[in-house]
Amino acid sequence: MNHAPDAALVLDLIEAFRRSKTMFTAVRLGVFETLSNTPRSAESLAKELNLDESALVRLLSGCTTLGLVYSQSGVFHNTAAAERFLVNASPDTLAGYITYSDQSLYPLWGRLDDAVREGTNRWNQVFGSRQALFDHYFRDDASAGNFLGGMHGFGQLASASVVRAFDLSRFELLVDLGGATGHLCTAACEAWPHLRATVFDLPAVEKFALRHIAKSPAAGRISFHAADFFTDPLPSSSLYALGRILHDWNDEKIKMLLGKIVTALPAGGALLIAETLLNDDKSGPIYSAMQDLNMLVCTEGRERTRSEYISLLQSAGFSRVDFKETGSLVDAILAIKG
Repeated sequence: MNHAPDAALVLDLIEAFRRSKTMFTAVRLGVFETLSNTPRSAESLAKELNLDESALVRLLSGCTTLGLVYSQSGVFHNTAAAERFLVNASPDTLAGYITYSDQSLYPLWGRLDDAVREGTNRWNQVFGSRQALFDHYFRDDASAGNFLGGMHGFGQLASASVVRAFDLSRFELLVDLGGATGHLCTAACEAWPHLRATVFDLPAVEKFALRHIAKSPAAGRISFHAADFFTDPLPSSSLYALGRILHDWNDEKIKMLLGKIVTALPAGGALLIAETLLNDDKSGPIYSAMQDLNMLVCTEGRERTRSEYISLLQSAGFSRVDFKETGSLVDAILAIKG
């Protein structure tokens, strides 16, 4: 007997953005940051943040239902999840990435229909240019640190799993191209005690990366190399890494970068890649499919399948390509030069 489909799936998707925007707004207004310092009543919090009290009560109610705050005798507290992931002082904070999602990705996704019509990202349509928004994020040290800190928190959710996905014991030096705050390098050096690592990224990133690297017990084995991997020479190494880099670019630019890496590698050298993988029939997983649409609205790249990565890597000159699912946000690929 056939049953009529339940509306729950569609209703959940209708309301999904409301839950995201509730959390985004509470982060932007400083709710979790303020409650972390001192739990307080809605009246006190409204005065502290210069908000309308009755509207704030409704926002706090929404955050309560989402498991982000709780109330005891009229005093609001952060939950453990909010304290760990939504407060800037936490080493695991995602607050910066949430701000980026709110200020950048949310409006870009609002133009998804135009992206599908035209097949291009929406930076010019929404912000005038991509550079205009990043000028905003790097307008001063505090803004840049917050932005890169958000990327750091998001990146380190998977870095420890990625660097343990394959046996890296035969390598002495890892050069992480576009390594940002060094989360992959620190995870690798902490996992492999013999390993040294170099974060290779733009000059503007260096001072922020060094702050994060200094917190690692392996900091003495990690350095920073300020350069652009598209235009500058690569430091000599038998192991390079690209963490969430390839999905930003089209095939033409990827082929150019991979060719540059293959030329720099000795025989037997390798490239460690961290990316989310689409099923070969592109039916999922859900996170990868949604991330692929995210790439559509905000980059010239896309997420790819195993077969697509094999084709790109083998055509560049890698003789062997292995994959490992990490169970985290990104999976691991190790490509070996023959």
